[in-house]
Amino acid sequence: EAVSTGRTSASSTTGTTVVGRAPVTDTGAKTIVILEPRHSDPLPEPATTPYMDQLSRNFIPSVLFVRTGHRTQFLNSDEELHNVNVKNGKTLEQAFNVALPPGISYVHTFDQAGVYDVSCDAHSGMSAQIIAASSPYVALADSNGHFEIPHVVPGMYAVTVYAGGEPIEKTVEVAGLRIEVDVTRQ
Repeated sequence: EAVSTGRTSASSTTGTTVVGRAPVTDTGAKTIVILEPRHSDPLPEPATTPYMDQLSRNFIPSVLFVRTGHRTQFLNSDEELHNVNVKNGKTLEQAFNVALPPGISYVHTFDQAGVYDVSCDAHSGMSAQIIAASSPYVALADSNGHFEIPHVVPGMYAVTVYAGGEPIEKTVEVAGLRIEVDVTRQ
């Protein structure tokens, strides 16, 4: 499954690698893990602008990580008209809904963190998700619940896990070259 983050920068080759286990969902949906800093040290800026494209009546990638307050680009590389209809997955509030003729792009900045559902009104089979977070440290766990987040600035973090139902939250201290975190339960 294609995932794009736009979260690492060329200068972020140091820091701690956070590896761990998170719960697996009952539905087979991917588990989302977010490290939210509880310190004031600067975090790396995105090196590139994350983007979601439309090609062969698919959104690519199917899951996109974006940083709140930073630009995200939406493209249409197909040869037909599409639109990008984005709603907050929890509140169903419309973030935006724009038509994209072939070869045209649209730029949006997500101000609120959350999971957003993406669809194309003209083609009902087209769907994707956007995970907007203020932190650059976001990962999808694999089918066994394992995740890895490299280049984390040391310090205290709140780990939030979305695996269906209520989020699981835990506080961890990130230090050293590598730490292991078990967030399968609170």
